[in-house]
Amino acid sequence: MRTRMVPGEEVNGGTKRRATNPDAYVWLERMADRGWTVPTWPVEYGGAGLDKARFLVLLEELQRINARPPLGGMGVTMLGPTLLEHGSEDQRLKHLPRIACGEVAWCQGYSEPNAGSDLASLQTRAEDKGDFYLVNGSKIWTSGAQHADWMFCLVRTDPDAPKHQGISFVLFSMDDPGVSVQPIELLNGKSPFCQTFIDDVEVPKEDLVGQVNEGWTIAKRLLQHERSGLAALASADTAGPLERILPSLPLPDLARSYEADGVVDPAIRSELVVNEMQKAAFMLTRRRAVDEAEAKTPGAATSIFNYVEAEYVKAQLELQMRIRGVQGLGWEGDEFSDEELGMTRLWLEAKSISIAGGSNEVQLNIIAKRVLGLPD
Repeated sequence: MRTRMVPGEEVNGGTKRRATNPDAYVWLERMADRGWTVPTWPVEYGGAGLDKARFLVLLEELQRINARPPLGGMGVTMLGPTLLEHGSEDQRLKHLPRIACGEVAWCQGYSEPNAGSDLASLQTRAEDKGDFYLVNGSKIWTSGAQHADWMFCLVRTDPDAPKHQGISFVLFSMDDPGVSVQPIELLNGKSPFCQTFIDDVEVPKEDLVGQVNEGWTIAKRLLQHERSGLAALASADTAGPLERILPSLPLPDLARSYEADGVVDPAIRSELVVNEMQKAAFMLTRRRAVDEAEAKTPGAATSIFNYVEAEYVKAQLELQMRIRGVQGLGWEGDEFSDEELGMTRLWLEAKSISIAGGSNEVQLNIIAKRVLGLPD
């Protein structure tokens, strides 16, 4: 658990997709026993109840030994922090301990075929049937839906209200017979994204988070958690989901290994320095945001993290591809190593990182409007 993670070894909760490394589950169990998968969460919800100072000490020590994050996924980074703020006590007790120990995997039901960047135009309907809501519609780009146990989902509960109103935030099981999932094949030959169809799914009223028709406020808060990356720090995840599965060698060593005389081209050397400086600045700034935060939840200014990380990861993958030359463009064949083939696919997959979770353009609009106060 002190070596660089390779694709397939990450643990995101649930049992439908198992990590390829059995040691990952030993690490998860030992960390969960101490509440260190989500160290800032209260003890009664599976965390360790650490204050800011102790959390930073834990983070420093995990970084010092190059420890892998024991647990990732949307339950830890997105839904959990949102339920801590907006969920009922029954919802927190029902879901948070299961998230903290990696028992359940979650997916996000936000975007729809006709409601992507204009999310508030969503049309998935939830009809009030007394004790439950009857939900019908479809969601798209639902990352990991084929492996998820539960979905947190935006639904329209008042079709006559203005589009940013009349939206509610509900939870339901992906094992419901009315839920079906269709993977979407991407450029890299994999399908991390799916389209999810929801047909006559009954959602009990106790699985409504917050008040009916007030889900838009909760949805925006969850996106702040996602875009800030601060929730990921709580699981000692100091790198993004793509960056932590980059080449087994550090990029400077990788560059030397692809040069016959071991001397790296000056232009590549300069780019390596810039890339490492950007990474260091990003990590320090995100760390400072934790240290200086007056509240436990992120503000709008943290939207810059999602934008900067997306650009950094893409730049790093472009750089490693140029280092490899033609060996960085292999799709199949014995003349390429497994790592080279894997990195080609990761390089292609990274094209989506500045779109998924809110496009770079959306992030910049948020910063302009909410942080800088620029006019519409």
